[in-house]
Amino acid sequence: MSTTTLPPTEKTQPVSAPRGGISDRARAERKLGWMLAGPAFAVMMLVTAYPILQAVWYSLFNYRLTDPENRAFNGLSNYVVILSDGLWWQSLWVTVLITVVTVAVELVLGFALALVMAKALQAIRPVVRAAILIPYAVITVVSAFAWQFAFDVDTGFVNSWFAWLPGVAADTDWFGSQGTSLLVICLAEIWKTTPFISLLLLAGLAQVPDVLQEAAQVDGATWWQRMWKVTIPNMKAAIMVALLFRSLDAFRVFDSIFVMTAGANGTESVSFLAYRQTIARVEIGLGSAVSVLLFICVVLIAFGFIKGFKIDLAQARGE
Repeated sequence: MSTTTLPPTEKTQPVSAPRGGISDRARAERKLGWMLAGPAFAVMMLVTAYPILQAVWYSLFNYRLTDPENRAFNGLSNYVVILSDGLWWQSLWVTVLITVVTVAVELVLGFALALVMAKALQAIRPVVRAAILIPYAVITVVSAFAWQFAFDVDTGFVNSWFAWLPGVAADTDWFGSQGTSLLVICLAEIWKTTPFISLLLLAGLAQVPDVLQEAAQVDGATWWQRMWKVTIPNMKAAIMVALLFRSLDAFRVFDSIFVMTAGANGTESVSFLAYRQTIARVEIGLGSAVSVLLFICVVLIAFGFIKGFKIDLAQARGE
C-alpha cells in the first residue's frame, strides 16, 4: 500500500492579479498580518536582540565582574579556551543525550496520548484532555523538587516501592552516579513536557482528512497501515513543529539539573555551564562565550529541522 496524502492543489492567480505578482486580496491579507504581528515581533526583537548582542560583545573580553577595571579585549580567546576544554564537550554530550532521549520518548508517548484524546468519547473528552495536560501546567522547578524528593535515598518512596526490581534497594542512591542521575532528570523532563507534544500532535491529527482514512479502510488497510501510510504522512508538519519546539527547549535544560544535582557527577548541561561561569565564578567573558555557543547550537538545530523535514508551513495550512 502506498503512502496516501492529499494531492497538491494548483494555485491560480485571480484575474485581478498582475502577471508574476500577487492579487490585491493577498497583498491586503499580508499587510493585515504584518499590522497584527508586527508590534509583537518588534518588541520581541528589541527584548532579545540586546542581550544577544551584549553577550557577543562581552565574549570578546577578558572580563571578571569582581575586577571590572582590568577588562581587556582578547578577541576570540574565550572561544578557544572553551572549545579546547574537555568540560565543554562533556556538557555538550550530556545536553545532547538528554535532548535525544527525552524528545524521542516524548514523541512516542505524546502521539499515543494524542490518539487517546482524539478517540475519547465526546462526553469525557474535556476531562481526559485536562488530566493529560496537568503535568505541563506544573512549574518546572516544582516538578524538579517533587522528583528529587521521590528519588531521594532518605525521604523518597521510590526505593521502597520498587525494591522488587533488579538493581533497586532500600539504600539506592539515584543521585550518586552520572547514569542514574541522568535517568531521573530525563524521567522528570518526560513527565513534565510530554503533554506539550501531545497537544501539538493532537492538532495535527485533527488536520488529517477523514476521507483518506475511510478510503484506506475500504481498500482493506489495517490500522497499522492506515497509521503509517495515511495518518503520519498527513501530519508531518505538526510532527516537525512538535519536535522542533521541544528539541530547542530540551537543549536548554537547566532547572531540573540545578535542583536535582547542581551539575554534580557529570550532569552539567551547556546552560548550567553558562550559569556557573557567569553567576558562580563571575567570569562574564567566558560565560558570555558559552552563551553565544549555546545560541549557535540552537540556531543549528532549528536550521537542521527545517531543512530536514522540507515542509512549507504556508502550504501545510492550506493557503
